[in-house]
Amino acid sequence: MSDFLSMLKANGHLNDLHLTVCHVGSRSLDGSGEDSDSERWRIFAPNLTVYGFEADVDACRQMNLEFEARQANWQEKHIPKALWSTVGKSTLYLTSFPACSSLYRPDRNYLKRFSGYAEYTEVVSTVEVETTTLDAFCKSEGIEEIDFLQIDVQGGDLDVLKGGAQIIAKSVLSTIIEVEFVPLYKDQPLFGEIDCHLRNSGFDLFDLEPYRVQRTGSPIFSPIHPGQLLWSNAFYFRDLLRSDPGKLMTPERLLKLACIADVLNFPDYTLELLAHLTTEYGSNEKYNFSEIIVGALKQLPGLSDRLDSLAIVQKVRSAGQVQPVEHRPPGDVEFPPDQKNQYE
Repeated sequence: MSDFLSMLKANGHLNDLHLTVCHVGSRSLDGSGEDSDSERWRIFAPNLTVYGFEADVDACRQMNLEFEARQANWQEKHIPKALWSTVGKSTLYLTSFPACSSLYRPDRNYLKRFSGYAEYTEVVSTVEVETTTLDAFCKSEGIEEIDFLQIDVQGGDLDVLKGGAQIIAKSVLSTIIEVEFVPLYKDQPLFGEIDCHLRNSGFDLFDLEPYRVQRTGSPIFSPIHPGQLLWSNAFYFRDLLRSDPGKLMTPERLLKLACIADVLNFPDYTLELLAHLTTEYGSNEKYNFSEIIVGALKQLPGLSDRLDSLAIVQKVRSAGQVQPVEHRPPGDVEFPPDQKNQYE
């Protein structure tokens, strides 16, 4: 996170902004109960609502208890439901490492070829669970908007997207989604299908966090290609600056998108969005971020001495009427014309 968000907070620009975050597959991976994911959004508190979904009832109960004990100043709730593409029933495959459990059966014959995966993905039991969709849940709870969506459900991520098509189309600005490049689970959708679905839904891929694994038993690996690419977290954002962004193109949503980009460490996109808001809507001080932009850039090493030469600074200064500060030597004071004579 850059200085943009902290300065927006300090200057009151987040006071009227409410952010809703949804995390499907919200289990704490290390079993500690500490929800570091929701902590990244805490700067929006108290105007923050977090919904977590996890098929494991006990894990949900633990996360809700942990949140209550923290006495945080935002709303957060973990719901023991399995989100899917349809409302119905399905088999949940419980694995030796709980975070690898899935509504798709692990492909053990394939997974045992990769170091460490065989012991993590052994199916220890199965249970029939009721499934619902994100759209059905939002409708039943009266949820009108979700700003950010994170999905990590071990192969079923595309199913969750399909089940949330309506709420995603009307409100979601960004998503982090786990994608697989090889079938770790039988019949699961792979990255190509997920990427195609999200692009058709108006999202652009910004980055990947690739996870590579070596072959089981191999004593050698290359520092250039350290194992096969198996899966990744994929970062998607909407581009609301395109010529036809639809109904999502409002100043408030542009600001939310800029804030989300900063939380997820895409400060260049944050800067572009804040500059656009300033030049297009800067007559309303609520969306005039010229001082925020200049102030944040001044904090960056190597930029303070050349701010005036940056095109984006010149642009927002002109739109926001923020003038560059002149540095005069001590004693070199210039008085306004109407006051000058009385001091001569």
